[in-house]
Amino acid sequence: MTIIQPVPDAIKRNWGWLFALGLLFIVLGTIGLSMTVGLTLVSMLFFGVLLLIGGCSQIVDVFKSRQWRLVVWHAIIAILYILAGSLVIYDPFIASTLFTGIFAGILLLIGCSRVIMAISMRHMAERSWVILAGVLSILLGTIIFMQWPWSGLWIIGLFIAIELLMNGWTYVFLALAIRRSSY
Repeated sequence: MTIIQPVPDAIKRNWGWLFALGLLFIVLGTIGLSMTVGLTLVSMLFFGVLLLIGGCSQIVDVFKSRQWRLVVWHAIIAILYILAGSLVIYDPFIASTLFTGIFAGILLLIGCSRVIMAISMRHMAERSWVILAGVLSILLGTIIFMQWPWSGLWIIGLFIAIELLMNGWTYVFLALAIRRSSY
């Protein structure tokens, strides 16, 4: 049984902002598709900066909690954050290549796990969807590995651009549905 909730008036009045946000995401995703290498590098640099900020914040916390019994481990973790952030910022190409290789391996493991899970679901009709998801994960992981290490230069940017496009179209269709419900 599906319960349909009424759309609040504030959302009905502001559907245009959601629509505009969707259009902005579509434009950004389209631009991102044309510059996947640049988007990958920018995302790696951003990730490196976040690691540095996290590490520096932890260093501050280390000095504030010197009496803590495990402060040495906390300091080691902070230093590792700073080291990792510095390495990512120093060479975002290598960082993206390593992340992409790890990601491709994870996709292969997920795909194999889904296929094994589907085999154990012999009695369920829905297992074909699980098999399909598993095979697609294996296929995607294999494609990424076949292009590796060069796929490390563009795959992260491609996924970010696709995510922007998907969110953009979702917001556009959601805004249009809200608009239709208000009339």
